[in-house]
Amino acid sequence: MKGNGIEFEVKEQFYKGAAISKEELKKILHEFNNINIVGNKAVAVALEEKLASGEQVIEIQGVKHLQIMVV
Repeated sequence: MKGNGIEFEVKEQFYKGAAISKEELKKILHEFNNINIVGNKAVAVALEEKLASGEQVIEIQGVKHLQIMVV
């Protein structure tokens, strides 16, 4: 994906996994300190859970991306 001066490669082998429910995603998001989220629905859940602000989200070719690092 390319946009806004950013080139971002999304590899299926890294990002694709089993489909999970919104509730399962919420649980997973709270278990880790380093999270790399790609996808509009998944990013929306992270924002709903107040794990980041919308200002931290970038959008490339209509796809939202968010990185969260808890220190």
